[in-house]
Amino acid sequence: MQTLSGLLTLFTMKANKNIKSGLNAVSVTVFVLLAGTFVAFFYWGYINIPLLVLFLIITILITSSIHIADQWEKAVVLRMGKYKGLKGPGIFFIIPIIDQVDNFIDQRVRVTDFTAEQTLTKDTVPVNVDAVVYWTVWDVEKAALEVQEYVTAIGYIAQTGLRDVIGKHELSDLLQERDKVADVLQHMLDENTSPWGITIQNVGIKDIVIPQILADAMSKEAQAERERRARVILGTAETEIAEKFAKASQQYIDNPVALHLRGMNMLFEGLKEKGSMVIVPSSALDTMNLGAMGGLVSLSKTNEPVPAHKPKQIYEPEQAKIQEPEKTDKSEKTA
Repeated sequence: MQTLSGLLTLFTMKANKNIKSGLNAVSVTVFVLLAGTFVAFFYWGYINIPLLVLFLIITILITSSIHIADQWEKAVVLRMGKYKGLKGPGIFFIIPIIDQVDNFIDQRVRVTDFTAEQTLTKDTVPVNVDAVVYWTVWDVEKAALEVQEYVTAIGYIAQTGLRDVIGKHELSDLLQERDKVADVLQHMLDENTSPWGITIQNVGIKDIVIPQILADAMSKEAQAERERRARVILGTAETEIAEKFAKASQQYIDNPVALHLRGMNMLFEGLKEKGSMVIVPSSALDTMNLGAMGGLVSLSKTNEPVPAHKPKQIYEPEQAKIQEPEKTDKSEKTA
């Protein structure tokens, strides 16, 4: 079982490495040309079978020494298991059997997603946080020699760092200051990956998921806070209005003419439309001499011509009510 698990581990390590096969367009072309030439020589009788086999082996060794690295890659070359150097980009040659291309390391910016599930904040609130980290290999030699699987290592260290940062901040800080939390996490990861020849360029917080019960409670709290602010604003407005009225009253105390004009203006605004009813305190009538003016307005309303289709009505029951007291007086005198 231990041997089987060791083989599986070795297979996984090899699979995670970016190892290209020795075949490429150049090596295949060289192999086809040389092998075809030697086979033709054998067919024409210039060489025998042992020489043909020898030439084919030499052809295989020559083609296996030709490698190509892409523009964004560096090839790690080992000589007899010892670090020899870096090759590429472009075409390069190695010594067959002695040299070995261990890995092709990509130097472009890469993206790694990581998640911290059910992590407690500083105020003991469980949250799920999704984040992403952008990183690149700036020193290929360190990335090849200092860490075994740098891609997997970055994923684990990013997840651990995110949990650590969440535990040091409260929920409000995580929700309101995502950029600051991301900066703290970026510096933490950069300190750990810099010895590996890897730099962390940016860290982003994609999503923060909180329990639904807590989300409902926070929504109610925010609504109550908005209502409180609205009432405070309304009370402030009433205070300012009262202050303005107090200043206006000080102006009217020493200037009765202005107060009289203001009363006339208010009464005019109230009586502009027909059928308007204006209720004015008696003290205001006496102070601003509005009684006479109100009587004139009422008189003008009374003297308006009555439309032809609406004849005047005589209320007989009211006249009867008025005449009843006279009869009672005469009966008292007779008695």
